[in-house]
Amino acid sequence: MIPDLQATLCRLRSGETRSATEIERSVAVARSARCQHVFVKPTFEEARAVANRPQIETTPLAGLAVSVKDLFDVAGQTTAAGSITLQDAAPAQQDCPAVARLRRAGAAFIGRTNMVEFAFSGVGVNPHFGTPANACATDVARIPGGSSSGAAVSVASGAAFIGLGSDTGGSIRIPAALNGIVGFKNTARLVPTDGVLPLSTTLDTVCALTRSVSDAILAHEILAQRQVTRSAAPLGAYRLAVASTIMLDDLDSTVARAWQRTLGALRERGARITELPLTELHALRQIQATGSIAATESYAWHRQLLQRKAASYDPRVATRIQRGGAMSACDYIEMLAARRRWIDSMEAALQGFDAILSPTTPVTAAPIAEVAPGAERDEAFFRLNALLLRNTSVVNMLDGCAISIPCHAPDELPVGMMVWAGAMRDDPVLNIALQIEQLLQRGS
Repeated sequence: MIPDLQATLCRLRSGETRSATEIERSVAVARSARCQHVFVKPTFEEARAVANRPQIETTPLAGLAVSVKDLFDVAGQTTAAGSITLQDAAPAQQDCPAVARLRRAGAAFIGRTNMVEFAFSGVGVNPHFGTPANACATDVARIPGGSSSGAAVSVASGAAFIGLGSDTGGSIRIPAALNGIVGFKNTARLVPTDGVLPLSTTLDTVCALTRSVSDAILAHEILAQRQVTRSAAPLGAYRLAVASTIMLDDLDSTVARAWQRTLGALRERGARITELPLTELHALRQIQATGSIAATESYAWHRQLLQRKAASYDPRVATRIQRGGAMSACDYIEMLAARRRWIDSMEAALQGFDAILSPTTPVTAAPIAEVAPGAERDEAFFRLNALLLRNTSVVNMLDGCAISIPCHAPDELPVGMMVWAGAMRDDPVLNIALQIEQLLQRGS
C-alpha cells in the first residue's frame, strides 16, 4: 500500500525521510509507464526547488507532491482544459485561489494533469492527449473515470499525494471510486471557483483526490481555509440511510458484492442504517426534461469558441455542449426554480439522518477499448457515461457534499462507497467517513 500524506508527514517530522527524498520518489513514478498520459505539463524541476527550500518541512504540506488538473490557472501556464482549442491562449497572470492556497501551504506542484476535454464526461477518455489507464487495473487497460482522470491516476499511482480537481456531476468521486482512492466533494460555496475554467457556474466545485479520509480533511482545510470540526462519536451514534430508489439499480456483480459486504460489516459494528425510499429522486428526470444545467451553462461559455473551432473539439464533448443551445431562457429559469423546490423536498425527506450511503458508481471501470474515441463506440460511451454519473450527480443537484471511499476487497476491481448529505453538512460526512474507513481497514 502506498503511504498517504499524513503518514509521510509523520515520517518527515520524525526524521525518517526528507521532502527532497519524497519528491524524487514522486517524480520517478510520474515518469514511469504507470503515468503515461497523466501529465500534460510536468513541472518536476519546480517541484524539486520547492522540496529543497529551507524550512519547507515546517509547512502544512512540507514540499510534498501535488498535481493540478488542467482546468486551474497557474501563474505563467496556459489553462487548456484538456483541449487543443485553447493551446494558444495567453498564460495565466496569477494563480487561482485554490492553487495559491496550496502553494502557501507548501505544495510542490509536480505537474498539470490530463482530463476530459472541458470536464464534460465521467468516463475519462481524451482523444487529444491520450487516456490515462486506471492505476489499479492489471488485466487490461481500463478507464480512469472523469473528468479528473489524470488527477486520480497521479494520486493512486503514488506520483502525487493530493490531486487538485473539480466536481460538477461526479468528476472527483467517479475517478476516486474507479481507482480505489478517496474523493471529497465539499459544499460548492466553501471553495472559490475563480480562475477555474467553468463547466457549470451553478454546479462546479473545487475539491481534491487523496489516498485517505484524513488526507481529504487536510486538503479541504487548506482549500476552504477552515477547520473541520472533529467528532469522537462512534459510528453507532449516527443515523444513516441507504437510498434505495434508483441508486441501487443495475449494480454489476463486483459492486453489488462489495456493497452488501460493506453494509453487513457496518451493521455488525453497530451502525444504524435505515432503508430510505427517497422517491424524490424520480423528479430529477422531469426537472431536466428540456436539458441539463451543465449543458446550458457550458454552451453560454463555449458558443463563440464553437463557431470558430468546432472541428477541434472532441466530437462527444461538442455534442453535449451544443445540446445546451436548444434551451430557452424561460426553460432555464424554470429549471433553476424547479431545482430549488426539489432541494427543499429532498432536505425534508433527509431530515433526521446524518448521512446517506450509496454506491459511488454502479459499475467498475470498463476497458478503455470499449469506449475509445470512434463513432462506432459512441453508443457504448454515452450509455456508460450516464451510468457513471447517475448517483454522483444527485449530490451536485442537491448542492450537497459527498465523499467516495474504497470498499472493495484486495482481489476485486475498485468499488467506492459514497457518504453524502445536503449543503454545509461537510463535517459530519467527513467524520462518518473516517469511522467507516477505519472499520474497513481493520476488517481487511
